[in-house]
Amino acid sequence: MSVLFANRLTVLFSALGMLLVLFVAVPLARTITASSPSLLWQTLLDPEVRGAISLTLYASFIATLLALICGVPLAYLLARVDFPGKGVVEGIIDVPVVVPHSAAGIALLMVFGRQAPLGQVFGLLGLRFVSAVPGIVVAMLFVSLSFLVNAAREGFEAVDPRLERVARTLGASPWETFWRVSFPLAWRSILSGALMMWARGLSEFGAVVILAYHPMVAPVLLYERFESFGLAYAQPVAALMILICLVTFAVLRGTTRKSRRAR
Repeated sequence: MSVLFANRLTVLFSALGMLLVLFVAVPLARTITASSPSLLWQTLLDPEVRGAISLTLYASFIATLLALICGVPLAYLLARVDFPGKGVVEGIIDVPVVVPHSAAGIALLMVFGRQAPLGQVFGLLGLRFVSAVPGIVVAMLFVSLSFLVNAAREGFEAVDPRLERVARTLGASPWETFWRVSFPLAWRSILSGALMMWARGLSEFGAVVILAYHPMVAPVLLYERFESFGLAYAQPVAALMILICLVTFAVLRGTTRKSRRAR
């Protein structure tokens, strides 16, 4: 009886799960297959499209690099050190995930806008954020840093602290212990978080469009073409972006599987 129940349960759960999978897969597949390979190639050769995609990839990469520099140390502290206000810091890191991204764009504009104090200081240094690439970078950084920090923290938490203590006992400095023990054991989680953050930055629209409509990244270009010329003109650009994201997540999943096997 229990075997029969288990089989029926498996069939039911498989059917329900497949509905959700198809809900995601069918629109993506339909968008990709609606354009012929030649049309996709012609779209990719369009200087405006190629420039928007290149800018999107570049800005998201710079945002991810900045998050790696500051976020990995923060993730290590969150994984290893108990300090007053730790819960508040963890909450602040998670907030960008739930804040509407248009609201995030307005919040960033209040800090980095031309009339904002910090924006004026950077302006004196020749760096502006409104309608400029740095604005795109900070928008992508704000909305996606949670992915990297949380993944890196989980990676460091999975490292046995006794290994670090052994390294210290053998004469390694805290810096050497981090680079020779902690980081090598957590790097797959860090890489997964970095890929997730980079991919999330590729799709950002709400914060970017408020802070830096121009130069246009791919999501903004896609929106503008749809609004101005309709679905047929925007669909090939959407197909290209979906393909880029699918490749990114294929790499991400492969990295995650290797990380789990390594543990």
